[in-house]
Amino acid sequence: QVQLVESGGGSVQAGGSLRLSCEASPDTYRHYCMAWFRQAPGKEREGIAFSFNGGLTAQYVDSVKGRFTISLGRAKNMMNLQMNGLKSEDTAVYYCASFCDRIQSPPRIADFRYRGQGTQVTVSS
Repeated sequence: QVQLVESGGGSVQAGGSLRLSCEASPDTYRHYCMAWFRQAPGKEREGIAFSFNGGLTAQYVDSVKGRFTISLGRAKNMMNLQMNGLKSEDTAVYYCASFCDRIQSPPRIADFRYRGQGTQVTVSS
């Protein structure tokens, strides 16, 4: 069974940056179809960044486009989400997901077989 663990969340002031990581175990697992989701208080979980080819190409929702970057780590069981220019509305629990059972755009978290437990990101203005 593959497990995903997010790290890198925390508190930051508006305009700052954070880098989230998602490590898969066992370390022989390779991310390929992968995504980041987030859920803000009182809102539905939304997909914000996804790649269906191991980071060669990526798609983003408009609210994070130009600020966030999804990438595959040097170790192929790692994927990252670089977040720059953070805004208070980016405050949410962030989840990574991997292995698509279904490909659609935008993806839903139910489309992914493996999902992390989430990491909190808090942006203060």
